[in-house]
Amino acid sequence: MRRRHLALGALLLVVLSLVMLFHGVSRGDAQPASTPPPVPVVTGRVEQRDVAHWRSGVGTVQSLQSAVLRPQVDGVLTEVLFEEGQKVSKGQLLARIDDRAIRADLGGAQAAVVRDRATLDAARSDLARLQQLSTDQLVSRQMLEQQAATVQQLQATGHGNQAAVDAAQVQLSYTRILAPMDGRIGLRQVDPGNLVRATDTQGLVTVQQTDPISVVFALPQDALPQLRQALASGEVAVQALDRDGGLLLAEGRLQVIDNQVEETSGTVRLRARFANADDRLWPGQLVSVRVRTGQSTGALVVPAAAIQRGVDGSFVYRVLGDGSVEVLPVTVGEAENGQVAVQGELRVGDVIVRDGQSRLRPGVVVAEAAAAAVPAAKGGAAP
Repeated sequence: MRRRHLALGALLLVVLSLVMLFHGVSRGDAQPASTPPPVPVVTGRVEQRDVAHWRSGVGTVQSLQSAVLRPQVDGVLTEVLFEEGQKVSKGQLLARIDDRAIRADLGGAQAAVVRDRATLDAARSDLARLQQLSTDQLVSRQMLEQQAATVQQLQATGHGNQAAVDAAQVQLSYTRILAPMDGRIGLRQVDPGNLVRATDTQGLVTVQQTDPISVVFALPQDALPQLRQALASGEVAVQALDRDGGLLLAEGRLQVIDNQVEETSGTVRLRARFANADDRLWPGQLVSVRVRTGQSTGALVVPAAAIQRGVDGSFVYRVLGDGSVEVLPVTVGEAENGQVAVQGELRVGDVIVRDGQSRLRPGVVVAEAAAAAVPAAKGGAAP
């Protein structure tokens, strides 16, 4: 009997375990499926601000003034008083040419002027005496007229010799080569000791004005009405950037619009002027140029990264109150400082997604990436 009781108890335990296991599996199958976690994103807000209109092009830096210094007299280059690449001031002495022969010619011409002046003074005195004697009819009229003609002849000779003095002084001034403007010296083409001539075409050196400096660039002809209107309203801001368009080199203003459109390219050339005290712009340098042609007042703007492009055009993801997202088509306008002007159903203060759009679909629930990372850090495990 005892063995029977033990066998019956063991059987009951097995049956009870099977029943409990069956109920546990059934309850597990009845649990609903788990909800997917929110997609982490970075959001921004729709703002309202003024947005400037910019047109971009490529230009070349050009000096406002440039001069090739050539000798104007023949002679030996005796001195070079500049260093290549240095800045010079207008009127600064840069080089000297041997002037001994010209000084000798100048001395002879000056001596002739002094001689002519003395001869003329004597002739005038004789004429005065003859005029006094003619009143008493002691000299003939012919003698008086001859002396007057002699005075006039000596006056003409004196003027001619004075002109020779002036010409010699001009030639002497050419032996001192001066800077014609404030600017920067280029590479020297002739060394001291060489014979230079007025007929030389190469020149001694080039001087270019670098402050202020200009940039010549071209824009499509359809920008011409906006440019003319902006220029008529006042100063037009222009920015010069490096060739990649990422580094701002200088800010200036539009100076002039060319008087014709290039027929072959359909573009119009423009010149902008920049202060260049730090020499960030260099003659001949290629730069990117941005011209401000107008402004949109009170435009709705979103971060440029929030704009997505699809088959039907541009759109953004707007975050609703329950955390889900919806797709809103937008029309993209001007861009400035990472912000883009848009038109559509957006309102000021709307929350839009600006990073993490690759996993989004309409209705997907999202959470701010920074906020979603906080619980994971506290729990000590990765999300």
